[in-house]
Amino acid sequence: MDPRLAPFPASRPRRLRQSPAIRALVQENTLSVDDLIWPVFVRDGVNEEEAVVSMPGVTRKSVDLIVKAAKEAWSLGIPAICLFPYIDPALKTEDCAGAWDPDNLSNTAIRAIKDAVPDMAVMTDVALDPYNINGHDGYVVDGEIVNDRTVEALVKMTLAQADAGADIIGPSDMMDGRIGAMRKALEDAGHSRVTIMSYAAKYASAFYGPFRDAVGASGALKGDKKTYQMNPGNSDEALRLVARDLEEGADMVMIKPGMPYLDIIRRVKDSFGAPTFAYQVSGEYAMIRAAALNGWVDGEKIMMESLLGFKRAGCDGVLTYFAPEAAKILNG
Repeated sequence: MDPRLAPFPASRPRRLRQSPAIRALVQENTLSVDDLIWPVFVRDGVNEEEAVVSMPGVTRKSVDLIVKAAKEAWSLGIPAICLFPYIDPALKTEDCAGAWDPDNLSNTAIRAIKDAVPDMAVMTDVALDPYNINGHDGYVVDGEIVNDRTVEALVKMTLAQADAGADIIGPSDMMDGRIGAMRKALEDAGHSRVTIMSYAAKYASAFYGPFRDAVGASGALKGDKKTYQMNPGNSDEALRLVARDLEEGADMVMIKPGMPYLDIIRRVKDSFGAPTFAYQVSGEYAMIRAAALNGWVDGEKIMMESLLGFKRAGCDGVLTYFAPEAAKILNG
């Protein structure tokens, strides 16, 4: 596209900004409720809800309250909800067997939501960290996060979630070869309709801190995740990983975190044209929320501007803790 304009005064770009009506006519990118996926935290118990201190306004909810929240989200037009379990530290183990227990918190919540709101898409998380006594996404052997044995466990976790009724599998582990293994297992088990949204470019980021509080992984984590999550200084590598995951059978790809990596989103969308999503992660949420609560910024306006920024960068949708608030604004 040739960006040149006629010389002034024949060209006056401000003409197209002079009124709300004209600005709306020429707006290049828009945000709608259909773009939102709401991440939620599920805990044990009945009618139990507790605050996540580092994420003001976010709570862990028992399954019955998760169902109630899903109904409310669906009534706002939010098409999808994503589940993350908070596991009692006493139940975390070396073998992570709770990850594929058909009656674990995530699988119980999947069934309950699909019973109550059958048309809502339920997305899950596939990684061992909520169940791992070491706090890592994979098995730890002699200080190393081992790949292939972890993939075998992740496949079992994937199948258990698909059996429970999950619509979208979200592998967040960043192990090599897991998408191909999961896709083959799903096909072999008759789950050909289950989609995979791969965390294809997930960076080793400090922005995840509040999330680890929310799922109870902060205290358990030994060391860091830099041997499997991406180096924040790398961009070309993200394209290689996205290409690999699409070739192995991912239906959608995700970049995580979101706002610090808008350049990656743009490169991925331009390079592949595949459905591309971003996760506006806990640290991003916490910074906006904390600044708003202190009166330093207009929280509502920054929330909406940040979400629109993902669409401008090329996203087809966004996982955001702001989903219900944003939906209410978008619904007028």
